[in-house]
Amino acid sequence: MQLALATIIGMPMVAILIDRFSVSVDLRQALIGYDAVWKQLVFGALAGILIAVIAQLLIVSPLLHNVNTQYANMLGRFNLTASEIIFVSLCAGVGEEILFRGALQPIFGILITSVFFVAIHGYLSPKNWRLTVYGLYMTAAIIGISFLAEMLGLLAAIIAHTIIDIYLLYHLQKTSGEVLVSENQQLQDEYQDDSSEEF
Repeated sequence: MQLALATIIGMPMVAILIDRFSVSVDLRQALIGYDAVWKQLVFGALAGILIAVIAQLLIVSPLLHNVNTQYANMLGRFNLTASEIIFVSLCAGVGEEILFRGALQPIFGILITSVFFVAIHGYLSPKNWRLTVYGLYMTAAIIGISFLAEMLGLLAAIIAHTIIDIYLLYHLQKTSGEVLVSENQQLQDEYQDDSSEEF
């Protein structure tokens, strides 16, 4: 929860500093948006649901079973309530989108900002090709969200990001309770084996 608060406070503060000293960034206009608020809400929600459902189908596939279980067990130990999942997701959606799509994207462009965003979340791993498969999908999804931000405004990106996080966090929490404790070590070993496989 402290990390969530740091995200929603700290990242916009960094974005404001960047806006102050960069001629490429117009954070105020990005926050107001380039189209009607209802369009940002509708298209942001539709994009978020679509991206989240496809991501969920991908991570529960046999190809990514070990990755899904590893993350589910890691996040499941926090035992977040529904309201905590919404709070954490909203903090990430607002804070990260203001910084990455609002302040960094106008400077570095959509592709570099999107790849960097996914990479710092740990999804692009040269040591684990299965995780990288998911990371490549998320990179494509973030590029889509980046275009939404550029065409409609930051609100669309914030809504999409928040919905994705709520949906995936909820399902990871749910999955964590479905894995028997006796299976955890075996799955951890399999995950480590995947990490040592080469492309």
